Amino acid sequence: MQLISILLLVFPLVGFLITGLFHGMLNRNLSGIIASGTIFINLILAAVLFGFVTSSNQTVETPLFDWIKFADVNIPFALTVDRLSALMLLVINGVGLLIHIYSIGYMKEDEGVNRFFAYLNLFVFFMLILVLSSNYLMLFIGWEGVGLSSYLLIGFWFKDHANNDAAKKAFIINRIGDLGFLIGIFVMFITFKTLSISEIAAQASLLSAGNLTLLAITLCLFIGAMGKSAQIPLFTWLPDAMAGPTPVSALIHAATMVTAGIYLVARSSVMFVLSPVTMNVILIVGAATALIGGLIAIYQNDIKKILAY
Repeated sequence: MQLISILLLVFPLVGFLITGLFHGMLNRNLSGIIASGTIFINLILAAVLFGFVTSSNQTVETPLFDWIKFADVNIPFALTVDRLSALMLLVINGVGLLIHIYSIGYMKEDEGVNRFFAYLNLFVFFMLILVLSSNYLMLFIGWEGVGLSSYLLIGFWFKDHANNDAAKKAFIINRIGDLGFLIGIFVMFITFKTLSISEIAAQASLLSAGNLTLLAITLCLFIGAMGKSAQIPLFTWLPDAMAGPTPVSALIHAATMVTAGIYLVARSSVMFVLSPVTMNVILIVGAATALIGGLIAIYQNDIKKILAY
């Protein structure tokens, strides 16, 4: 199971390297088949992991190497697969595979199709790092990688200035949310002396409900989630991002990237449950986003923007 969790990262990375480094030599159809094949293998591996984790009720921990180590600080590069991450693996690889296959036909006439599939594989790779991370700093790498990949994909047709503007807008607004997430990571490290998700959950569960430190951490984490999941007020990038190719809209804005914020809140649920003020903020922001998004959608005439709102 440890080997399978490592291979989940290896296949999309290999697909990205092949389609990216040899994009000038590969046949258009071949790049799509290679990119889709890596995600198809990943889906099978994810299904095996999901079956093991749910049936045995065990967590698969895979330490890879010591990443940051000095004094009392030890932040390893390690993978964790539990029920939550196993479910997300199925979503990412399952929806990702369908979008990869659809893209073979959709992008077949495009001159940059090989580059497109390289970006798709890179996106899936970073999304998998995000959900497999055992600590918040590693999760942040996947978080930023997904932002970078979305910038490349939204601005894929870069000869159109509207696409470039949409890509920059998405990138900048996400950075605002990411700053909140980063501050939350700093406060967690100062408070708990670790960034391990499981260790922080264990220590946080001993604190009382309404603790001010937990309130600060959860609000900062939720600001990060607001940016990624396009919640008010950091939601204006999402409709503009529909300027990119349709498979990009499906991959980023319907299935995976906008669920990253939900995953972060679910992964940190121990702290959020002990912060009733933050829970109320999430309720108000979520309801307001749904209401305002729905009202704006009524006045749109672009079907993709209607879906975005």
